[in-house]
Amino acid sequence: DFAPSVPRSCTAFPIPLPHLPSPLSSIVSFLPSPNLLRSNSSHLLLGPEDGLEFQSLLVDEDRAWLMVGAKNHVFLLHLDSPSKPPQKIFWPAPREQVEHCRLAGKNAETECANFIRLLQPFNQSHVFACGTGSYQPICTFIQLGEREKVRETLTQLQHHLLTCASLSDLADGDLYSGTSIDFMGSSAAFFRTGVHGADQNYIRTEQNQDHWLNEPVFIGAYAIPDTYNAHDDKVYIFLREIALEAGPWERRRIHARVARVCKNDLGGKRSLINRWSTFLKARLVCSIPGPQGTETHFDQLEDVFLLHTRNPQSPLIFGLFTVSSGVFSGSAVCVYSMAAVRAAFNGPFAHKEGFDYRWVEYKGRIPYPRPGTCPSETYDPLLQSTKDFPDDVISFMRTHQLMWEPIYPLRHKPILVKVNVPYRLRQLLVHRLETENRHYDILFLGTDEGKVLKVAVTSGGGQDSEEISLEEIMPLSWFCEQQELFVSNAHGLVQLSLHRCELYGKACTDCCLGRDPYCTWDGKACSPHPLIEKRRARCQDVLKADPASQCQDTTEGETEEKLVFGVENNSTFLECVAHSPQTATRWLMQHSRAAVLEEVRKNDRISVLEQGLLIRQLAREDAGLYECQAVERSFSHPLARYTLRVIGHEVMEAPPSKWSKAMEAGGNHQSAMPGIAGQFHYKGYPRALGPPGTSLSEYCSALRHQERQRQKAWNQKWQQHSLEGKKGRVRRHPGPTQHKEVA
Repeated sequence: DFAPSVPRSCTAFPIPLPHLPSPLSSIVSFLPSPNLLRSNSSHLLLGPEDGLEFQSLLVDEDRAWLMVGAKNHVFLLHLDSPSKPPQKIFWPAPREQVEHCRLAGKNAETECANFIRLLQPFNQSHVFACGTGSYQPICTFIQLGEREKVRETLTQLQHHLLTCASLSDLADGDLYSGTSIDFMGSSAAFFRTGVHGADQNYIRTEQNQDHWLNEPVFIGAYAIPDTYNAHDDKVYIFLREIALEAGPWERRRIHARVARVCKNDLGGKRSLINRWSTFLKARLVCSIPGPQGTETHFDQLEDVFLLHTRNPQSPLIFGLFTVSSGVFSGSAVCVYSMAAVRAAFNGPFAHKEGFDYRWVEYKGRIPYPRPGTCPSETYDPLLQSTKDFPDDVISFMRTHQLMWEPIYPLRHKPILVKVNVPYRLRQLLVHRLETENRHYDILFLGTDEGKVLKVAVTSGGGQDSEEISLEEIMPLSWFCEQQELFVSNAHGLVQLSLHRCELYGKACTDCCLGRDPYCTWDGKACSPHPLIEKRRARCQDVLKADPASQCQDTTEGETEEKLVFGVENNSTFLECVAHSPQTATRWLMQHSRAAVLEEVRKNDRISVLEQGLLIRQLAREDAGLYECQAVERSFSHPLARYTLRVIGHEVMEAPPSKWSKAMEAGGNHQSAMPGIAGQFHYKGYPRALGPPGTSLSEYCSALRHQERQRQKAWNQKWQQHSLEGKKGRVRRHPGPTQHKEVA
């Protein structure tokens, strides 16, 4: 599962600083499979031997280091020197706090420890780090000196374990965090704490007020400028909570939210003291439009990724949502613009009124300045601080946090939907790849099964976008320049390549049909091209993917034809796997060289599986030429060819001395290797393996089961024959009594 096994009492969210390496999200996943390790597409950086439960990652591309937050430890790895051992800092929680945590009934291994949840670049020489501190969050600065002095400066950390309340005179900055403030996690709040001290700039949401926050789960927080005036900057908070505005028939209905506060909010003067006076929230809608205005909603927000554009005021917001109900379960990704978000916060407010006290649009007088406005010269030079706001503004903000209009995604629908699949999506990373004529958004999606889905989303000239499933890989964080993914979880840290172009085959057509934006045909092989280079290489049109126009030669040589033998009334399997997930396969059959290829039709005996063609009960008319073709849109090309020859059942039932003559007379059903035919006896193999649609794994399981039954029956028969032989055996040397009687 992707849910971290750490206490929820400290969930801190970093606010990225300009011109500094941004903190990276970590994703929980399993270690890579041996196939990945053998293909040189993954590298194990930290192993599971210490049980450190890796929690957070931070990459500095310029200095090529990776910092990892774990259980009671901080690691520093040098990416340009993989063989160099990582530097390690031991940073445990105070002993008295660990003991207090144990006495409260918490788990000593998974909760009563210091889990490093936040690694935030503070300036060019320091990293700000925070840990759970065994339910008593602690923070400190990690100093980064010259490369040869890193170890010396890092080891000083254990001598400077400071809480946020005692940090002073280091640098300007604030920490924004969404936390539960007790052991039970029953009271949650959104805080701002100054690194100069807990009292400076300290502010939080109102306590025990459900219309502010109602059992929230915080996802992330980001500082996004609204204008070119820094006094207008706001922090946007993404969360999900129990919706109070839901009707009585929707008890405990979860809604996704985006909230915002002004960075220069100091609270009110006579009311809302040390409380946010600009806190507003709106609903994020991610739904599939249906007939007659109905919508299928994905309301459970799981993750958020901000894709920065050339305009720092207008990043794209990618949200990952899930839904689970008695009807269906699934996941979806929606994209929102900052223009839509700002329009909702500038729209009408929601409030309760009427005899039934229902939530409706507020149509009364709105005080000046508009609630939620940041104090700045942009609106009123006389308002230097939120403490200068009139009393009616502060009074309005005590009870009107919710906006009436929801926020809809671009094109009013998701760009990716996964429903009725055996997994749920949990985390999201996005990389935009720019080419000469368009861009592609590559989504890396972490599942609760410990896998990563790589999906490209592209849009043409119309209104619809197309989802292209590229591959499914084991074990996410981001290091763009070297085209790598970093994956961390409770078991280790793995470095993965963004692309594995060699998996798409050795032909230009296969490379094109793979439709991977990271890969291109260079004339000899399917190979990656640099991310920073904007060029339209041959076979790089992911949207059309037409090898006929992009490859000079689509014949790619003749496909090797393989000879396969099968026994009448027994089963056989012809393997064929497409190189690309979105490529379909089609089977054609030719009874004789003079006949034409005809498509194989599925029936009670024949099943077309993802891995190939399964014939459960061979008949003599099944003999012939079989061709497996890869089909995408209007283009098709052969992947495999098989010549199937069927051996008659009378040949296998005849005495071995007659096998050669019978097979020589078998014509189209003869074996080309009669000398070794006697080594195998097919009579005991399965003849019926269930209804059509049986998967290959079920087919193989049935084979193994019947083989065990045959072996068991043979053993019982042998034991019975052995006992009968003992009963009928005559002694050649009679005993003394018998000798005496004979005498």
